Amino acid sequence: MSTAAGQRGVTETRRAIAEMWVEFKRAPNLMMAEMWKEVLEGEGLPTRILPEGDILDWGERVPFVIYVPKAREHVAEEILRKL
Repeated sequence: MSTAAGQRGVTETRRAIAEMWVEFKRAPNLMMAEMWKEVLEGEGLPTRILPEGDILDWGERVPFVIYVPKAREHVAEEILRKL
């Protein structure tokens, strides 16, 4: 896949996520992002994680963004409040 085609795919993915998901929290690395994802999904809230910046450059040590479904942020806040 060419770099230009890869960039278009990344842009389309982020656009699709922006339509259905909202940014909820940021994590400093993949391990922490997966931890938050497991906590939220363990309570029944669907969650997505994506690296900040270019998805093609991601690694375990880059910051990640945790997304939850639009209009469900209050559920995520309540889950964290219970911890």
